[in-house]
Amino acid sequence: MRLFNRATLPFYWGVFEPERGRTRAPRLHETASWLVEQGVRVKGHPLVWHTVQPDWLLEVGGNDEVERLLRTHVREVVADFADVIQLWDAINETVIMPVFDNGANAITPLAAARGRQYLIRLAFEEAHAANPGATLVINDFDLSADYERVIEEALAGGVGIDAVGLQTHMHQGYRGEEEILSIVDRFARFGLPLQLTETTFVSGHLMPPEIEDLNDYRIEEWPTTPEGEARQADDLERHYRSLFGHPAVESITYWGFSDAGAWLGAPSGLVRADGSPKPGYDVLDRLIRDEWWTGPTRVRTDHAGRIRVEGVAGGYAVAADADAARAAFEVGRGEESAVVVTPAAS
Repeated sequence: MRLFNRATLPFYWGVFEPERGRTRAPRLHETASWLVEQGVRVKGHPLVWHTVQPDWLLEVGGNDEVERLLRTHVREVVADFADVIQLWDAINETVIMPVFDNGANAITPLAAARGRQYLIRLAFEEAHAANPGATLVINDFDLSADYERVIEEALAGGVGIDAVGLQTHMHQGYRGEEEILSIVDRFARFGLPLQLTETTFVSGHLMPPEIEDLNDYRIEEWPTTPEGEARQADDLERHYRSLFGHPAVESITYWGFSDAGAWLGAPSGLVRADGSPKPGYDVLDRLIRDEWWTGPTRVRTDHAGRIRVEGVAGGYAVAADADAARAAFEVGRGEESAVVVTPAAS
């Protein structure tokens, strides 16, 4: 937990409920509970998506029944995990959802028949009904104006979007600070927190630039290399530094901790398949734990018993001395405020 205060758990319907009525909820709940005990906030991904759907959903008989089952699925999952998960990708990749043609699924026909916005509203309304306090995210890899229009229409229709998710899988190389920040600036106009939900950099050879759908690049072996690891570390530092100070960026999620089991078999983890850390891991450790982390600091109050603190957004604790009881306070992003803290008597 040295580098991460948030973890994303998989709720792909086809994996969650491969056989109708038999789910993997107990194991996921156990995992989520353990993470929460470690102080890690858990995110569920995703509630509605057209990919990784259960085969049995194709056989239930028509859009009406698919919709009924989808609504039930969203409600039950969010309600059953309300004690451990308060953050969800409510719907994933809506831009392509109604026209997706790379494999049969029951969600694309539903979206095509009833509309993209209908599915978005369904996901958010059912999830909010099951857990009104949950934070719900719309998420997509298509960061074009099409996604902006989807968000505009949803917000205009009163959909309760709490945050916007931006996927940045960069298997073909880092897009650079200028391009990434221009994307972030475009989506910041909605006034919603931005979550960089799926960031990856490979530490082997780069995927050829002519590949349009990353899923189409499948090779037998994709090894990590010293040269690739050095490039990955540099890309990670540039990417995280550029986003860390942006006022709209709420979080950055690195997609895949280890090369073992990484998406598309790419060497995109922060650690190698044997668990040994790559230079990219060390870069993030240095940035987060050394440069951005506010360590124990001794300060002196003024004549009125006040201190002024400037620091990275997050939680802080204060005590009169090393052995005294502590009181907590929060520093918000871009905020300046007065906080009175009263340590309890020891």
